[in-house]
Amino acid sequence: MNKPLALPLQTRWMLRKDMDQVCDIEKRSSPEGYWTEDVFAEHLRQRNCIGMVAEFEQTIFGYMLYEFHKGTLKVIALAVDPHHRRRGVGEKMVCRLIDKLASQRRSKIQFVVREQRLNAQLFLRSLGFRAIRFYRDYYDSDELSRGAILFQYSLPLKAA
Repeated sequence: MNKPLALPLQTRWMLRKDMDQVCDIEKRSSPEGYWTEDVFAEHLRQRNCIGMVAEFEQTIFGYMLYEFHKGTLKVIALAVDPHHRRRGVGEKMVCRLIDKLASQRRSKIQFVVREQRLNAQLFLRSLGFRAIRFYRDYYDSDELSRGAILFQYSLPLKAA
């Protein structure tokens, strides 16, 4: 198991200048190859989409894209540099999003994960997400498994 990063990572909004590093992390993280620079740009042009990076001294260790919806934040992409996984980078980004929930007047975060991505599922469960729905043909691909699982984090209800 990797040691936690001893670096004071900063999370901030994704900027255009980050795109080369973000695309490099994506290429090394995802064999599907969906997230190209053009696809990132298309999503980030939408008014309800935000990009976030985790960085230290101008080196990006991970990124996340999420969308604002009524009552919900939907994570549409998350990746951590393969050399820095299991060291708290993804946790820092997701926890930052959890911290934003109440101030954004939202109570849930949703995240769709490919059925075969067990590490991603275990990661989300460790942060308090629960699997709430299975989609049989969520992805259009020739892969054997096109299924996906919807994970959701909900703010705890406040006692009256």
